Amino acid sequence: MDDHDVPLFSFHTTMDAENAGSKTHRKIIHIDMDAFYASVEQRDNPDYRGKAIAVGGSPEGRGGVVATASYEARKYGVRSAMPSKKALQLCPGIIFIYPRFDVYKQVSAQIREIFHRYTDIIEPLSLDEAYLDVTTDKQGIGSAIDIAKKIKATIKEEVGLTASAGISINKFVAKIASDMNKPDGLTFIGPSKIESFVENLPVEKFFGVGKVTAQKMKSMDLHTGADLKKLSEAEMIRHFGKAGSFYFKIVRGIDDRPVEPNQETKSVGAEDTFQHDLTEILEMNNELVKIAQVVHNRLAKYQLKGRTITIKIKFSDFKQITRSRSFQQPLNDVETITSTAIELLAATDLNDKKIRLLGITISNFSQQSGNENGSGQLALFDNT
Repeated sequence: MDDHDVPLFSFHTTMDAENAGSKTHRKIIHIDMDAFYASVEQRDNPDYRGKAIAVGGSPEGRGGVVATASYEARKYGVRSAMPSKKALQLCPGIIFIYPRFDVYKQVSAQIREIFHRYTDIIEPLSLDEAYLDVTTDKQGIGSAIDIAKKIKATIKEEVGLTASAGISINKFVAKIASDMNKPDGLTFIGPSKIESFVENLPVEKFFGVGKVTAQKMKSMDLHTGADLKKLSEAEMIRHFGKAGSFYFKIVRGIDDRPVEPNQETKSVGAEDTFQHDLTEILEMNNELVKIAQVVHNRLAKYQLKGRTITIKIKFSDFKQITRSRSFQQPLNDVETITSTAIELLAATDLNDKKIRLLGITISNFSQQSGNENGSGQLALFDNT
């Protein structure tokens, strides 16, 4: 993520006319709020403005992880999902703030209402980001760039926050574009520029490519989209499984996924692949504590409670198993998630096997929890 300040409405230079080929191309906007939780806290408390703050974590670095860091903190290397102890080491003066998820949800609803002034084809990814299909917009503006400018300006005027926007003909490119000029940026990647744009992307920027897959690609001397493009679809599938077919398409700028409103969240989870295989149960438990905290933060973020806790264990030989436990009442407290995960691991016969990956997932959600309209597709299983 680019943390430097850029002028409002600056965007990627392109020779495309936005509406060229409009009969065949969709107009997709990806809106991503800038450091959302932290920005809300700075908006509401003048004492936090211009200071390095972290929402989540704990003072003196006593456990917990950062949910969101302000841009002032990001300059020191503080990032989301980072243990608060590490954040404190990087930025000794950082201020830890307890999250106010009820407020964030209210602000998110305000922003969603602004989106609906232009289109009802909205796919929320979380409280702070969403895809909008404005191929046909309610106000008849026509230009996706103009719509994105209006949305950004309205959010700033009515909500007091800044957002970054990416605009293109598909979801993959729009999402990458929204991250290019943060904060307060606007980036348009037109049809004729997509192929060269994707070819220059580092492999870790590709949708679905996590830390481990990126490392594998680099070990194969695949560092950019142009490198990936040299592989046939069959080779992609052989090296990367089912995801290989998807990578083959997106490296060519092909993404046919529609913007889908009202996506129902099925599960929330997090997992981590370790640099060195784990052999000691204490090490494994310590990792489960960290992962449980990330899962708890995500559940709180979306105001969800689930009845089923599942752990995922992948061994050094890449074989994997899952173990689950269900409860009568929905839950999201970190203590139960942590203790249940540790108990499930303890009840598993590991036979001195080395552990490559651990993960925790919560599912079987209560109908009373989460977004009332059922929307909120999550980007799950990001490496912690």
